[in-house]
Amino acid sequence: MQIKLFHKTRATLALWYAGVMGLIMSLCSFAVYEVIIQAYLISINRELESVTVTLHNVIEATLKKPGRTEPVFQLVLPNICQAESGCPTQKIFSHNQLAHSEHGIVDVLYKDKQYYIRFVDTSGRLIAVAGFQPNELPPLVRKTQVWQTVKDSQSNRYSQMSVPLHTQDNQLWGYIQVGRSLKELDSRLAALKLVLALGLPITVLLVGGSSWWLAGLAMRPIDKSYKQMQQFTSDASHELRTPLAAINATVETVLDMECLPEQEARDILASIKRQNHRLVELVADLLLLSRLDQRTLVTQWLPCCLNVLINDLIEEFSALASAASLQLTSSVLCHQPLYVMGDEDQLLRLLSNLIANAIQYTPTGGYVTVILKRSNGDAVIEIEDTGIGIAPNEQKRIFDRFYRVYSDRSRSTGGSGLGLAIAQAIVQAHKGSIQVQSQLGKGSTFIVRLPLTDTQH
Repeated sequence: MQIKLFHKTRATLALWYAGVMGLIMSLCSFAVYEVIIQAYLISINRELESVTVTLHNVIEATLKKPGRTEPVFQLVLPNICQAESGCPTQKIFSHNQLAHSEHGIVDVLYKDKQYYIRFVDTSGRLIAVAGFQPNELPPLVRKTQVWQTVKDSQSNRYSQMSVPLHTQDNQLWGYIQVGRSLKELDSRLAALKLVLALGLPITVLLVGGSSWWLAGLAMRPIDKSYKQMQQFTSDASHELRTPLAAINATVETVLDMECLPEQEARDILASIKRQNHRLVELVADLLLLSRLDQRTLVTQWLPCCLNVLINDLIEEFSALASAASLQLTSSVLCHQPLYVMGDEDQLLRLLSNLIANAIQYTPTGGYVTVILKRSNGDAVIEIEDTGIGIAPNEQKRIFDRFYRVYSDRSRSTGGSGLGLAIAQAIVQAHKGSIQVQSQLGKGSTFIVRLPLTDTQH
């Protein structure tokens, strides 16, 4: 169920990401497509307008009768073809013939650009043509439309500018039409469409694959936290169920007995009290961990002298060490007291858990030593023991909640497996670090680093 849930969430994130990126890329592609078209057309139209206006200004001043050409036509366009004499289709004048005239007027009509110049009368009848002659262009001119995009019989497109010509007595002579082939633009746009048609789906697929991978990376911490929460819930339920089941069984046994001697009743109540105490400690530890995780625990941040704390703890645990036939000592390897900013109760809980574990897992006749020293800007506390040690594959998990290396022994002493988890949470809350070095059969050393403070009052 958990795997399906995360796979479904991961797939949903990947699809949404790919969909949004696909939409953005589609809009960007459309914008680029339109910008290329507009930029190319503007360049073409500027050239057309320049040629058209130049020819219009030169020719119009010499026109006398509507629909009749004047000598200036031949002068400006030396190889102009009269329609009545029959002009061959697709006629292309050479660069030398069209690029230069006596007046140097038409200097942009290059052969490779496929320009044409047409003169038509008021009815749309072709009078003369120069330059590249398209196949059967629409002859009629829309009088209200200067710019047109027209097609010939082979569906080739042309951008065309039409300007009216007037005689000297202000009669409408006809129209001059200057156009340019859009074949080059259309071929480029066709190639661009092909690139977009193939590239966009491939890019979306690549984005989808990468988003699936990124979603997996993003969800790893969530998956890990979810698994930890599941494990924590399962372990907490187990820890709570055991004493509750014991209390319930004890109570049912008492209820089934008709007569209960006083001493036996006291023993039963003592057993219930022990189980209840275990429950209280477990709930308190869970509450402490929860508050440390959420940083809602009220903390008194004050300068704390580690020398004093360690001396107090050595004195406190001396009786426990003696009862276990162990030697508990301390070693201070610095000349001045070391102060850290923190909560004294939490620091005491941190060191108490580590010292208690060292005593618990050290056999009779062993040693437990608490070392205090300074390293750069940190105070270093080392709790060394000559105990049973921890296997290398277990050292990475000892700070997990409810994890026990030796579960049978821990349960016999009432441990819940939260001591080291609480110690790590306290160290992290004080911006420090904790690590372990251990060898099986030789003992363990827990190393705590806490940042020092200069404040000592």
